[in-house]
Amino acid sequence: MSFQIKQGLSEAVIKKISAHKKEPAWMRGFRLEAYQAFKQKPMPAWGVDLSKIDFKAMSYYMMPLDKRADSWEQLPAEIKQKYDELGIPEAERNFLAGVAAQYESQVVYEKLKEELGKQGVIFTDTDTALKEHPKLFKKYFGTVVGLSDNKFAALNSAAWSGGSFIYIPKGVKVERPLQAFFLMGAARIGQFERTLIIADEGSFVHYVEGCTAPIYQESSLHAAVVEVIVKKGARVRYTTVQNWSKNVYNLTTKRARVEEDGVMEWVDGNIGSKATMKYPACLLVGERAHGEMLSLSFAGAGQHQDTGAKMIHLAPKTTSRIMAKSVSKDGGRSSYRGLVYIAPKAKGSASYVSCDALIMDDRSRSDTYPVMRVQEKQVRLEHEATVDRIGEEKLFYLMSRGISCAEAESLLVAGFIEPIVKEIPLEYAVELNRLISLEMEGSVG
Repeated sequence: MSFQIKQGLSEAVIKKISAHKKEPAWMRGFRLEAYQAFKQKPMPAWGVDLSKIDFKAMSYYMMPLDKRADSWEQLPAEIKQKYDELGIPEAERNFLAGVAAQYESQVVYEKLKEELGKQGVIFTDTDTALKEHPKLFKKYFGTVVGLSDNKFAALNSAAWSGGSFIYIPKGVKVERPLQAFFLMGAARIGQFERTLIIADEGSFVHYVEGCTAPIYQESSLHAAVVEVIVKKGARVRYTTVQNWSKNVYNLTTKRARVEEDGVMEWVDGNIGSKATMKYPACLLVGERAHGEMLSLSFAGAGQHQDTGAKMIHLAPKTTSRIMAKSVSKDGGRSSYRGLVYIAPKAKGSASYVSCDALIMDDRSRSDTYPVMRVQEKQVRLEHEATVDRIGEEKLFYLMSRGISCAEAESLLVAGFIEPIVKEIPLEYAVELNRLISLEMEGSVG
């Protein structure tokens, strides 16, 4: 590491982080106010077990490089090797419009296709955006997820570092995905990236993020905040393929503000982590705004995936759709936790919720916590849920064709999750299916 702050979080540590980044006074004040909110807010008493998180034992700021690399070749060999193994350079060349790579607290590499830069597209890390686009940054930063929104959003607001900043100008449609890959390479670290996406009127962007970390005995914490602003008639798709190792607590706040005729789509694949609490939300503030959430979670031994979505209908004729699928195996626990709220005067709004759970054995568990709050009569709501086990008849049929029991189970799970996987870009869908196959064989973790 070129720079690292000792373990523990305090006002002095926050001031040191801000000073090292050479931030303006308003951002330092923002961080300090968020730190006070973090101290005052209690730990969530619901969801996953967070009692073993030791905030004093973690390092909150770790910089691997003195400066960001301008080319892939400039990265140190040990960092470059990690990303080479993940296929990031090849992905950049073949099908990405832009790529950013974050290692620990720092974005170590980023690149945007030249033609997009000429169209006014901004794709950079959040720290750079604060310096190079201060007016645009300050206008939207912290407006969708406030610094005291919840305990871990407050922690992120106090200690944030890295993350992606994207601005898509009016009418610009970015046809190829932009990607960021987040890697934690050390034990007892907190990673607190802050992502801010602004899609101006009539624009489109697809942003894909991947997350991974090696396995250590000690636990690490990932507490990100994502804010998305979808302007009139714009569309944003945000895809996550998460494969944190099973020593990581993944506690993330993701929220979008969707204006008139805007569309926000969350596609979420949660495979790894020790415990996950993540409920991407859409604030549908403009007439005919649409929010969508496609969620997949896989809970294996020692894992608790508590995931879901929030759709907040605040304007007439707004629509939303939630499709969640979960698989529990080897004593793992998956939970769906969702909220659909339809405010007064949101006439003509409609929402559809479907949550399906597949339990692989007698030791595993699945829970569903759907909440619907409706304060307007002229609306349409649909909700359906299923809990199932893999049928012995299906297993017998496949095994009678010469397929092993493990392979047959993998095939049936692949069919169960197919409606979600098909929404992910092909290259990532292949990887997601591979990860689940490895989980089914017990080869991951």
